[in-house]
Amino acid sequence: MEFAHLIAFNLALLGALISPGPALLYALRMTLSKGRAAGVAAGCGLAVMAATWTFMALMGLDGLFRMFPMAFMTFKIAGAIYLIYIAWRTWQGASEPVGEPARPNASAFLSGLLINLANPKSVLFSAAVLVVVFPPGLTGMEKGVIVSNHVVVEVIAYSGFALMLSTQPVRQRYFNAKPLLDRMAAAVLGALGIRLILDR
Repeated sequence: MEFAHLIAFNLALLGALISPGPALLYALRMTLSKGRAAGVAAGCGLAVMAATWTFMALMGLDGLFRMFPMAFMTFKIAGAIYLIYIAWRTWQGASEPVGEPARPNASAFLSGLLINLANPKSVLFSAAVLVVVFPPGLTGMEKGVIVSNHVVVEVIAYSGFALMLSTQPVRQRYFNAKPLLDRMAAAVLGALGIRLILDR
């Protein structure tokens, strides 16, 4: 494995990170509603789970999913139900003022983990990128470098988003438009959950 392989992997990773999906949407919403620390905590949860999917792909879980489609389908439907549940909760709370949970950062981290756990397609995406980017026959140490690199890249990216969006003027605009923005976010999350169920 060469340094150029990691660069190519990171570019693919950043492209996937900035495309609108449940992970990015959740991280942005947590930053806007709960502040910078909660946004970073959510990003860390998302990063840890995404890197875990990469680890699973390196260990061959993608092959297991292909051998046992029912296991993948079960995982996918459970993930879709969780996304729809998050969408429903977001829609319900759209009109309510922003409140601070007792442990916002721990809650944001755990929810970040669960959001990315709800997307088993991540392991297939990781497997596809890994096969294209890296040479065969990676050593255990090289696999460890890839997974660690994945965590670092995602934490830096989500922390950057949190820093950019946590300024008072941006948050104030969010508070003013919260009912509309939350309902839009709920609609997108719900649509992603339904698409995950219907997508073959």
